[in-house]
Amino acid sequence: MADETIGIIGAGIVGLAIGRELTKRRPGARIVVVEKEDRVAVHQTGHNSGVVHAGIYYKPGSLKAVLCTRGKAMLEEYCAERGLPYDACGKLVVAVSADDVTRLDALAARAGDNAVPGLRRVGPEEILEIEPHGTGLAALYSPKTAITDYVKIASSFAEDIVAAGGEVRFNFPVTSVLQRAGGLTLSSPAGEVVVDQLIVCAGIQSDQVAGLAGDSAEPRIIPFRGEYMRVKPGKSDMVRGLIYPVPDPRYPFLGVHYTRRVDGTLEVGPNAVLATAREGYRRSDVSFKDLWGIATWPGAWKMAGQHWRTGIREMYGSASKRAYMKAARRYVPEIGVHDVERAGAGVRAQALDRDGSLVDDFRIHRMGVVTAIRNAPSPAATSSMAIAEHVLDVIEGKSAG
Repeated sequence: MADETIGIIGAGIVGLAIGRELTKRRPGARIVVVEKEDRVAVHQTGHNSGVVHAGIYYKPGSLKAVLCTRGKAMLEEYCAERGLPYDACGKLVVAVSADDVTRLDALAARAGDNAVPGLRRVGPEEILEIEPHGTGLAALYSPKTAITDYVKIASSFAEDIVAAGGEVRFNFPVTSVLQRAGGLTLSSPAGEVVVDQLIVCAGIQSDQVAGLAGDSAEPRIIPFRGEYMRVKPGKSDMVRGLIYPVPDPRYPFLGVHYTRRVDGTLEVGPNAVLATAREGYRRSDVSFKDLWGIATWPGAWKMAGQHWRTGIREMYGSASKRAYMKAARRYVPEIGVHDVERAGAGVRAQALDRDGSLVDDFRIHRMGVVTAIRNAPSPAATSSMAIAEHVLDVIEGKSAG
């Protein structure tokens, strides 16, 4: 409809990608993105590692696998068109133990099913050719894995929306969503916006905002803080690209790894510790409301009962730089505790079902004229443009959710 108004809650990279796609598919519609912060990409988008994933890890046939492949190609093309940073620096996924090698074989099979471009298995000598200061028994080398600046991409998406006649409204925290005869009214201390359709892309607050629109309580968002170390300039050139451990298939987290940034800095991390606030980027950040939300969700206790040993290990690594770097030094022995300093942190919006299951794939709920993105974990930034296509296909009845 040419005269419809479509609202989007959340100006992270996914919400903005959906807004941009809407301007292309429905050029006559009014697109309004509302955001509680004063700029785009303040939370998950602005705190991630900047990696453009190639699709190694994801279950074949899952939305993660399909949308990562499509999204990476779209993102690379977009960055080239707009002159945005994009560096295909490559990635090693390194096995340092016999158990790692077994899991590496399974990971290679999965990556093969996902048709990861250029992926090959390498031994110790070739590891050193690719990363002269690295070490390991074997590795998977992904030459097409890249790094970028997702804040700049999100800002460019916002510019595209405005250029097409849409609006990105900041300082607009939505406090209620009411369905009336004239449409949906989004209320905020900053005013009201009336829309015909609504798409919720609220990231770390996705369950709460979806609840305002009448969605169910499940899944609940449980915040995990990921802390980084920055390698000091004297050794920041010791890693050319990205060095990752072989991930534990029980968890959606990838483990502490080395990540080169497009600005030339080198970071180690992130870990994964339960955060005491949804927007708790510092250990001192505490929200009793958020803690109560965790404590009263049955799935949180079931998850804790299953994974408490891992939780204690992650907490120890958070408290001790030495423990943190002990894990990292298995891959680059020459970078030690005195070669790093504490850097920033991000918070992962980990969706958790009532039975304690960690939700791994993208999850989209539809409630009439409201569509809620309830889980969009990594590689959501890589996949953002493909997620936008998929969400609109779901809304238009071209694809199942």
